[in-house]
This record gives sequence, C-alpha cells and structure tokens, in this order.
Amino acid sequence: MSVQSSSSVDPALQAAMNGTASTATNTTQEAQDRFLKLLVTQMQNQDPLNPMDNAQVTSQLAQLSTVTGIDKLNTSVQSLGTSMQSSQILQAAGMINHGVLAAGSSMILAKTSSDAAAASAAIYGVELPQDASAVTVTIKDASGAVVRKMDLGALPTGVNAQTWDGKTDSGAKAADGAYTFEIAATSAGKSIAATSLGFGVISSISSGTSGVKLAVANIGEIGLSDVKQVY
Repeated sequence: MSVQSSSSVDPALQAAMNGTASTATNTTQEAQDRFLKLLVTQMQNQDPLNPMDNAQVTSQLAQLSTVTGIDKLNTSVQSLGTSMQSSQILQAAGMINHGVLAAGSSMILAKTSSDAAAASAAIYGVELPQDASAVTVTIKDASGAVVRKMDLGALPTGVNAQTWDGKTDSGAKAADGAYTFEIAATSAGKSIAATSLGFGVISSISSGTSGVKLAVANIGEIGLSDVKQVY
C-alpha cells in the first residue's frame, strides 16, 4: 500500500485548513472589546453639562459581567459533561463480559458448565420497593404454558438475585432454552409493585447523543443507570 506524500496537497489549501483553528475568533472576547470601545466612545463624547450617570455605567458593566459569566459557565458545564461521559465509557468498558441484572422478564436455562452431565440453571432477580412477606415467581415456556410456579417466601427491600434449577412443577427437567417469568409480591396481605429483573452478559458498549449504552444478551440495549447488579 502506497502512502501519499503531504507535498501532493495544494499548499494554499493546506494553509487555509491549518489556519482555521489558529485564527478562530473568540466571539465572547470580541463582544467584550466592542462593548468597551462603545463605552469609552460614549464617555469621551458625553455632554460635559450632562455627564453619564454612575448608575448607568455600573449597570452596563454588570450586564457585560453577567454575559461573560454565563459564557464561562456554559463552557465549564460542557467540559464537565465531556469528562463525565469519558469516565462512563471507561467504567462501561470494564463491565464487558460481566453478567448483570436489569429490568426484564426473560431468562435463559443453560448448563452451568461445559460438562455434558452438568446441571442446568437460570439466573433472574426481583426488585422490591419494600419488604415483602410473600413472593412468588411463575415461569412460562415459549408457548406461554406454565412450567414452574415457586414460592420464594419473604424477601427484603431492594434487589434480590434468584436461581431456577430447571425443574418443572412435576419434578421433570425442563429443556434448556428461553423462558419468561412473572413476579407477584405482597406485604401484610396487600399486593406491592415488584420489578422483574433479567440476567444477561454485556457483549459491547457504545456511546452517542443518548449517552453510554450496554448491549446485554437476553435483555437488549440498556443504559448504565439501568444496571441493578453486576457479577
């Protein structure tokens, strides 16, 4: 593969392109310069018998200070946003190939090791807004038929990781594959809102206008704030 020499680039074009960044004007500085020139001119040409009021000068200077302050604040906020996104990207990159729990109602029943005789299991979770005195999970196959209904007992507030051993209600072994599940929780006999949490492994990350996104198997694309637990 040949490499094109920089001498083949039109020098005039190269100079124009290089000069763009170095000669870029600072609009805020220009505004300040124009304001001060106008103020000085105004003061030089004022009527000696009716000079400018000190309050007027102070007010104009205050307006300039406000505009300058807002511009600096905007620059600082933009810089902070860029820094935070870079930090999130580094954080997310370290999560690749890690398992996570996030909102979802799907689970994958699979062998726990490469051994053909190994048992199968599925990981899922339950997030509760308050302590629950009774929690049940209903697991369904791809056709919507119930294969297992389990009583998880009492669970505390927050994220609760759970596993399914792959056994059906009849005690038989369910086939490996994709299943869905539903959570029902009560406290003192009253139903409470419970969030189903699916489990998946992060395969990649991406960054765009909507922030850093994680591609998670079995769950889909989620944000960093959607992750409830990392393994």
